[in-house]
Amino acid sequence: QVQLQESWGGSAQAGGSLRLSCVASGHTASRFCLGWFRQSPGGERDGVATIDIEGDPVYADSVQGRFTISKDSAKNTLYLEMNGLKPEDTAMYYCAADLTGAGFCFGFPSDREYNAWGQGTQVTVSS
Repeated sequence: QVQLQESWGGSAQAGGSLRLSCVASGHTASRFCLGWFRQSPGGERDGVATIDIEGDPVYADSVQGRFTISKDSAKNTLYLEMNGLKPEDTAMYYCAADLTGAGFCFGFPSDREYNAWGQGTQVTVSS
């Protein structure tokens, strides 16, 4: 099994930046499809970005050009660099892994393929 732990959420002003980290333990996370998802109060969990075994990213339209997903295999860590933050980016952010696939991502922005989840880290953007 893979355990995932997010960190470095927090508060930012609109237009500001935050960088989320997700440290994996128990397995080499870079072998799997990895993703970031977010959920606002009362809302559904939405896909933000994914990155596959080859390092190819996919982004939701709402974050394209502002967010960057990356991974550091040596540190077994997934990142989400968030720039140009907007109040509508306010949500709980989760990292996730698809442990049963061959490392490629399918079905984005659905979260159905993912079977390992972190506890989440809150991001709040004020106007």
